[in-house]
Amino acid sequence: MKRKLGAQLSHMLRDRGVDVIFGIPGVHNQEMYRGIEEAGITHVLARHEQGAGFMADGYARASGKPGVAYVITGPGLTNIMTPIGQAYSDSVPMLVLSSCLDETAARRGQLHQMKDQRGAGACVADWSEQANTAEAAYGLVERAFEEFQTLRPRPKHIQVPIAQLESEADAPPFPNMPAERVKSSKPDVQPLLSLLQIAQRPLFILGGGAQAVYWRDVLMPLGVATMTTYAGRGAMGLDAPLDFGACLARPGSTDVIASADLVVAIGTELAEVDLWRDALGHSATLVRVDLDPEILSDAQRATVKIQADADSFARAFWEETRDWSSKTGWSEEEVADARARWRGEVEAERPGIVAICDALREVVRTDAMVFSDMTQFAYVAKEVWDMARPGLWHHPTGFGTLGYALPAAIGGAVARAGKPTMAIIGDYGFHYTMQELGVAVELGLPLPILLWDNGKLKEIEDSMTRAQIAPNAVVARNPDFCKLAEAFGAASARPADLVALREAVAEAFQAKGPTLIHVTPDILS
Repeated sequence: MKRKLGAQLSHMLRDRGVDVIFGIPGVHNQEMYRGIEEAGITHVLARHEQGAGFMADGYARASGKPGVAYVITGPGLTNIMTPIGQAYSDSVPMLVLSSCLDETAARRGQLHQMKDQRGAGACVADWSEQANTAEAAYGLVERAFEEFQTLRPRPKHIQVPIAQLESEADAPPFPNMPAERVKSSKPDVQPLLSLLQIAQRPLFILGGGAQAVYWRDVLMPLGVATMTTYAGRGAMGLDAPLDFGACLARPGSTDVIASADLVVAIGTELAEVDLWRDALGHSATLVRVDLDPEILSDAQRATVKIQADADSFARAFWEETRDWSSKTGWSEEEVADARARWRGEVEAERPGIVAICDALREVVRTDAMVFSDMTQFAYVAKEVWDMARPGLWHHPTGFGTLGYALPAAIGGAVARAGKPTMAIIGDYGFHYTMQELGVAVELGLPLPILLWDNGKLKEIEDSMTRAQIAPNAVVARNPDFCKLAEAFGAASARPADLVALREAVAEAFQAKGPTLIHVTPDILS
């Protein structure tokens, strides 16, 4: 059946499992909207393309499926480039489709004109390509979905000239059988098993790439110690006696790592934002397991390198070790002492927040999914708030953008209908995407939004002070956040103490729409 190409693209996406698209229509990309309803896809109207991108990001993280966004030429793409950059940094599958001008070399002064729109997208996406024919558009969409399955998941950008979107096109091809996936081949785990059999203090470090696996069942019987990156939290569940937690950024973690006689890092870059130092701190043999060959050849210089996705590796590893029973040189007391010491350090660095995290943990269900922002509250929570399973806490770790939490939580809540979802954001970061509160109201999402308001860019102020710079430009006038939320049609709460905070959060999870919960350091006074 012939349709306009813009409509055919929506049908093609639906055939590949897409049921939600986030975006904003405009005169340049309106043809892409012709087929959305006909294809049976739900469209979520964002208030800004940055919000649409973060919603697609949150949807992808919560659902495990690619997040899709439609944007217009020029500023539509530039506005969504920050979310694309965040998705690239955190390995999130996202597909952004935009319109583009038909001719730019010989014409100037056109609406939304850029010098090199495709090149701009290429700066932040895994790849950015222009489809000048229907066949090219279909091929690029097919390529994107193939790579989401077989390679490290990262965002893609496809732009289609306006005239092509408006032209008649044959129906897109039906989905092909997927390629033979990397994860379908069984990795060779024997090199690691040989080392593990003689190790006395083996240490496993689990990253965001290991989130698909509940490592507790695989590793606890072996008596190995574990650490996680921030993105890998939950991999060992709650109360694993030999789990040091998300402690890699703690200076004292280097002493623990140096005491291991075998270190195994799975699904982690061991990047600056994981360690906040150049070197991991190991002196023993380092084994790296990762899907991305670039990671296997990085400056940490692993001795044994296994290219595999975490799920395939875990299955092969478990098949070989499920009958093992090991006692190693690690002790539960050693781990508990280190965790208590690091918890004290966190409290000393940012006083008061640990107690608030403890109060929240009592009322937030263990299956709740949390999206946090670049705020001191989240920096503390990531170290002291353990997750029951992997993939429950999402933070803009790599690119480190402000304004992520609210729209990402909206996307996550759309993907997790009926399941608890929560946003944690700082007062300054809320200014970036506060307009997306209107989307949460329109959708009737029971979304608690914990807004941590210390009245300033406190983390930057502290950094300036440590650098002996007189703090400057770190205080901004805030609105009455509760009245602002109510103006959007959301509920609001300003709890006076921790008991009231727990009550407000519990009620927010049961509400018929979003609730902004305004919390200041005075809650502890």
